[in-house]
Amino acid sequence: MTNPVPNSSILRINAYKQGKSNIDGIKNPIKLSSNESSHGACEEALSAFRETSFSLNRYPDGNQTSLREAIAQTFNLNESKIMCGNGSEELIQLVVRAYVSVGDEALLSENGFIMSNIHCLAQGAELVIAPEKNFKVDVDALLARVTDKTKFCTIANPNNPTGTYISDEEIRRLHAGLPKDCIFLIDNAYSEYVDKEDFSDGVDLVEEFDNVVMTRTFSKIYGLSALRIGWMYSSQEIHDLIQRIRTPFNANSPAMAAATAAVKQTGYVNDIKQHNIKSLQYITDKLQQLGIEVVPSVANFYLLNFKGVEGKMASEAGAFLQSKGIIPRPAGNNDDFLRITVGFESENQAVVDALTEYMNQ
Repeated sequence: MTNPVPNSSILRINAYKQGKSNIDGIKNPIKLSSNESSHGACEEALSAFRETSFSLNRYPDGNQTSLREAIAQTFNLNESKIMCGNGSEELIQLVVRAYVSVGDEALLSENGFIMSNIHCLAQGAELVIAPEKNFKVDVDALLARVTDKTKFCTIANPNNPTGTYISDEEIRRLHAGLPKDCIFLIDNAYSEYVDKEDFSDGVDLVEEFDNVVMTRTFSKIYGLSALRIGWMYSSQEIHDLIQRIRTPFNANSPAMAAATAAVKQTGYVNDIKQHNIKSLQYITDKLQQLGIEVVPSVANFYLLNFKGVEGKMASEAGAFLQSKGIIPRPAGNNDDFLRITVGFESENQAVVDALTEYMNQ
């Protein structure tokens, strides 16, 4: 008797590993490994979430009406081109399922959301990875790898785990160099944190072209990670095609209720953004004084580069932080890079104090 034969494309995939959540022997560690919001959800979102407890026996609104309306009003978008899902990750998967086939080439940057790679591999695509330059997406490197088989291209902007971004001009240059039949997906999970004049979330590009998709999430600045809710904006043609394979209730009622309330609280979001900017500057100044390179970040996390720091390694620094009850996340080469989420002032200070002690050993 033979065993079931799996899809050969799945066998190429290494399972995703999430950020560590606990430390043996330490209660209530400072978790800075998953880029979650230390501020949590706004009170309006919490109240809306609690209200849904009285109707948990009912299916959610499969049309996602209230949330799509709220997103459209907040960002001045066309409601009919908005789709919500079980995190932006699900929506990325749906786009890949709809447009990527066996033998196609998926063009990706060296860094980014690893689930995009996984979804493309699952479809039988060949991954074409472009190296980055100075910790940033290198548009020239991506364009040099475009072929007539390139059917999907995605970048995270801001990028992960570097926290860097590329300008609207560079985004447009990349798009212009892609084949017309190639889907260009911009993962904007951290865009709400950015305060740069030359940054664009890609909405204008979606409005101008039929092959662009922009995804956003409520998991980061809105503090709704546990509820798994995100959204995408695309051409009507892409939206309607994805609608054919979207499950009817892919976004649950508590998540949509909380997100509908949260997206309207622009003042709350801006307060968190400003706190993040100040915190990043403080952390960067302190750690660079210790001789650690902090890659300039516009997101809610920062990448530490220990390469070239004599006698010190990221893996050792990470272990030392954990001994102090702080959970960072290894990134790239474990001996060179460490990614840490921006937390509350006390959490950020704990990181600075611990790394000061480590560097002075």
